[in-house]
Amino acid sequence: MKKNDSLLKVQRQAQIRRLVDEHGQVTVTDLSPLFDVSEATIRRDLEECADRGWVRRTHGGAVKIERAIKEPPIMDRIHKNAAAKERIGKKAAEMIQPGETVFLGSGTTVLEIAKNLPYDIELTVITNSLLLLDELVNRPNIEIIVIGGMLRRSELSMVGHIANQAVQEFRADRVFMGIRAIDIKHGFTNDYLPEAVVDREILKIAPEIVFVADHEKFSKVSTVLVASTNIVDVMITDVDTPEEIVSTLRDMMIDVYCV
Repeated sequence: MKKNDSLLKVQRQAQIRRLVDEHGQVTVTDLSPLFDVSEATIRRDLEECADRGWVRRTHGGAVKIERAIKEPPIMDRIHKNAAAKERIGKKAAEMIQPGETVFLGSGTTVLEIAKNLPYDIELTVITNSLLLLDELVNRPNIEIIVIGGMLRRSELSMVGHIANQAVQEFRADRVFMGIRAIDIKHGFTNDYLPEAVVDREILKIAPEIVFVADHEKFSKVSTVLVASTNIVDVMITDVDTPEEIVSTLRDMMIDVYCV
């Protein structure tokens, strides 16, 4: 490819990105005459734009990737989508068997798992969430291991270097985790690096990974990659998650429950 051709390509893809941002979506048939190039060239442009995280590829075109906005503090969102989160938490709690060791992460949806555990279940729970600690502290048959570290006040969770090292000391039967944003192509992402680093270590300590997330978390991308989509074994979400997303996850051999 000549230097001028390469420059034209960069300029064309930058314009495609702007068009998607302005209009929300574009089609190959519209872009081809607009830039006076073949549809095959536009398809390659869209694939490269999608690889860079600029757009999401669709059949016949591309759509805008929605950026996940910064989350409000956990106590400000604890009642948001409460009914869906409760159903998700109940379904996840049903997976947990007496005698298991499980890691329960931070967040409002994971908190619903703790709330829905049978009162007298015998269990070992590892967590970095102070809200989960408060929820489970009076359960007589649950042994609680709390990860130390730096307090993230907005989430009431422990993160940072000490938490990262502590997590590496443990092994669990299952990990249950919430997440800020989920995108099939771009994976699980978060908006706070110290938390994302700890989450990556958490995902290494168990043979089964369960993500819990309501429908509003899907088709969004945040700042920091936590893990690729195929790391998850089970996804529990609500009935409002688009069927296209559910089908794609199942095609990836992920068990998906919509409750």
